Amino acid sequence: MGKPNITLFALGGTISAHHPLRDELRHYRTGHFTAQELLAALPEINNTAHITVEQVDNVTSTAVDLPHWLRLKHQIERHFAEGADGIVITHGTNTLEETAYFLHLTVNSTKPIVLVGSQRPFSALSSDAHLNLLNAVRVAAEPTCHGLGTLVLMNDKIYCARDVSKTHTYHVESFQAFNTGPIGTVDPDRQVRLSHRPVRSHSTLSRFAVPLDDFAPYVPILFSHAGADQRLLESLMQHHTPHGIVMAGTGAGRCSPLEEAPLLTARDQGIPVVMSSRLASGRVLPIEYYDKFGLITADDLPPQKARIVLLLTIKLGLNKTAIQEAFNTH
Repeated sequence: MGKPNITLFALGGTISAHHPLRDELRHYRTGHFTAQELLAALPEINNTAHITVEQVDNVTSTAVDLPHWLRLKHQIERHFAEGADGIVITHGTNTLEETAYFLHLTVNSTKPIVLVGSQRPFSALSSDAHLNLLNAVRVAAEPTCHGLGTLVLMNDKIYCARDVSKTHTYHVESFQAFNTGPIGTVDPDRQVRLSHRPVRSHSTLSRFAVPLDDFAPYVPILFSHAGADQRLLESLMQHHTPHGIVMAGTGAGRCSPLEEAPLLTARDQGIPVVMSSRLASGRVLPIEYYDKFGLITADDLPPQKARIVLLLTIKLGLNKTAIQEAFNTH
């Protein structure tokens, strides 16, 4: 059996970064290395797959936005239709989990998509970039990874895109899935080993794996805290009317008493409001407190991923009941 055909989409990020000092882990330039240069430094990849390269962009992940996501979805589906067996995407780590989850929900294919980044620049001593990229190709080329949706490969561990988040600013073990753990590993014998499979709807079973237009709903995230008042919410409602709102609530998903009045205004205007939690793990469940505000609950999605589900449901024109169902099943 021949080697699989893997397409490498490059977006930039720390995995493409360089600094003349090999022990400089802060002041580096993102996007120094192109995808072709990364591959040239890793000839071991050729033992695993035939690689086709597409340089989508070369930016820090803080510059990645919805147009990038839509472009990636369309290009990935095209490459799969043309015969690619898997996709690897190099990406900055700051928003990697968001890009991964968007693709997890919207790409209409069962073939593996693997996002990979690094916490240290490609040029650094003990950089995690080299082995992360090699292992990402191994995962994308692995037949048992079909049907898992979009995956994230970091630090030898394989994560479902829904579950994983960046949890530390610099450490190489930053990417974690506190609620579920990784779904597999790439071990020192170069073998991909899976321990469990995602059960939520994704890829071909997702209601969002449909053609998407360029409409970009305005869905901000508001962060509740001790002493939070109504002014930010009121200003938002008066001057920048959103299509939806995600609240990063405290604890199990609560906001301050002063924030409640603007939420009633949003309810009366038919603006969907999703209550998530600013905590790193745990579910936000329906409680009586939410009833009068008409709040939608985010389950165990962090605010940045709850925003993606809300954004997609708004793009599809779903009502509140259907939006809540999407959070319950995706």
